[in-house]
Amino acid sequence: MAVINLNENWLFEKEGQTTQVNLPHTWNNIDGQDGGNDYYRGVCRYYKKFPRPNIPQDGVALVEFKGVNSSCKISLNGVQVALHDGGYSAFTAVVTHLLKDENLLEAEVDNSPNERVYPQTADFTFYGGIYRDVNLIILEKLHFDRAYWGVNGLKLLPCVNDGKCTVTPYVRCDGGRVEISVYDQAGNLVASGQNERPIEVANARLWEGVKSPYLYTACARLYDGQKLCDEISAKFGFRTIALDPKKGFILNGKPYPLRGVCRHQDRKGLGNAITAAEHREDMRLILETGANTVRLAHYQHDDLFYDLCDEYGLVVWAEIPYISRHMPQAHANAQSQLTELITRQFNHPSIVCWGISNEITMFRRHRKDMLLRHKELNELCHRLDPTRFTTLACFAMCSPFNKVGKITDAVSWNLYLGWYVPGLFLNKVWYKIYRMFNPKRVFGFSEYGAEGMPNLHAVKPKRGDNSEEYQFKYHEYMLNFFNKHPEFWATHCWNMFDFAADARDQGGEPGMNHKGLVTFDRKIKKDAFYLYKAYFSDMPFIHLCGKRFINRTGKKLQITVCTNLPQAEVFVNGKSLGVKSGPVLHFSAPMEDVNKIRAVSGEFEDGGVVVKVKKPDPSYILKKTNTKNWQKEDKK
Repeated sequence: MAVINLNENWLFEKEGQTTQVNLPHTWNNIDGQDGGNDYYRGVCRYYKKFPRPNIPQDGVALVEFKGVNSSCKISLNGVQVALHDGGYSAFTAVVTHLLKDENLLEAEVDNSPNERVYPQTADFTFYGGIYRDVNLIILEKLHFDRAYWGVNGLKLLPCVNDGKCTVTPYVRCDGGRVEISVYDQAGNLVASGQNERPIEVANARLWEGVKSPYLYTACARLYDGQKLCDEISAKFGFRTIALDPKKGFILNGKPYPLRGVCRHQDRKGLGNAITAAEHREDMRLILETGANTVRLAHYQHDDLFYDLCDEYGLVVWAEIPYISRHMPQAHANAQSQLTELITRQFNHPSIVCWGISNEITMFRRHRKDMLLRHKELNELCHRLDPTRFTTLACFAMCSPFNKVGKITDAVSWNLYLGWYVPGLFLNKVWYKIYRMFNPKRVFGFSEYGAEGMPNLHAVKPKRGDNSEEYQFKYHEYMLNFFNKHPEFWATHCWNMFDFAADARDQGGEPGMNHKGLVTFDRKIKKDAFYLYKAYFSDMPFIHLCGKRFINRTGKKLQITVCTNLPQAEVFVNGKSLGVKSGPVLHFSAPMEDVNKIRAVSGEFEDGGVVVKVKKPDPSYILKKTNTKNWQKEDKK
């Protein structure tokens, strides 16, 4: 097999103008991030010429697109070879019979609004373009099938039963002899066997999340007599998962509360057209918080990111973009996107559940059809994958009695009590009511959060002010709340990173959702980021909050420190304020004209300066968050 990357030197045509681009590419990397809900949504065209590749006699050539948003028509030398609806999943097409000495590959890409492809209503930008890799795959005549839902042809079914670990391989091919080899993480051969028969791995190690994400590799080889014709491999892990209403999520027989973040993939100035370097940076930042789980919202993410989750032990909630508004004409598309997600990402031990929808009760139309389609999607999940459980994320205004919250095996809620609704204490009240009437259901938080902008500050932070201080106050309450409820099967902070939502028009920076723990460009870790690190990370550190809030008013200096060290001491102008312990330490002192602050714990130290002023700094003027414009559609 040979893989020829086709990312370079495409011609891109938009509204009659043609430019040369390299992939990954989107046409909304600027206008999809500046607010106004006026970014270009329409049809653009990509063209590329390439020479005929070397193909073995009677061999096969396929073209592979890993991500095109959101619908596309692919042609080679003027002949249509593929139609695809869904902007987040890979697809392939056989093109052997069309290849010439000189070839023209064309992609007509469309992100126009419509009623047949999800998503169409959501709080994020739908970037158009070919934003993941394009490859030409060359195979021998006898080969593993790579045209089945865009997968590489090898499906693995690991099983742990009474301490015995087996893996059953499934490959798709026409003829030949298949041999399966299993290698440990060091590359040693530990077992071998045949297709569709369980292969026992003696003394196998388990995949145990961030503690020990041990991976095996299965390799399938296809022979014609003694000739090796094709070879494919995939990593996998042995682990068991379970849910319990009193113990929450259980990994390998032990309670393992999932505490982590949600992730959107886009970047400032890049949109969704990101490379491996950006994916790896995101992973490093998520791991730094100490998270043990990530909800990959609200669509299928790049293959590499699932690989990284396997490698580093992050438990994954994977989902499709069936979001916000049920569209009766789009059910076939929801089914195909779910099939693509499960089929392509089946082998990942990090994935423990399939999410079938998000906030789908936001609009109240087509209720009967929506419930029916949810049940069908839930059943489709279990047919395609009986080894994992299903879940969904309920809209905040969806009551504990709503039928949609009882369809899947698990459920979580997108609750923003204390942000969109006043009263952080309502989180406790809401959960108490839910548990009273649903004692046998597991419960989690799929989203919770507050806007926080590192250039907006408040001495007395209030809900809706967008200040970094209120964001911290909100998350401090929520983490204390979660600590008292280990039975929550999962809690996923919204969001790990700020992201573009062009329909938003809020103070400070239109077109952006600022609920991230890290800014859109990944340059600034907000104070709330260090709060999570203090609660969940084992990496020793100390962090003085409020270092960006230099000019302050008032008579009292409020100081907050985050650390995962046993205790810390704070000094102001050389005078000790005492020693305290805990993930979050609060101190106060009389405000002097200039306040030099040091937070110290052993060899670790952080510091900053606060200056007393008579009037608030104009750059700290607080902005109120407006209602989400994208929710203003008629809800009747």
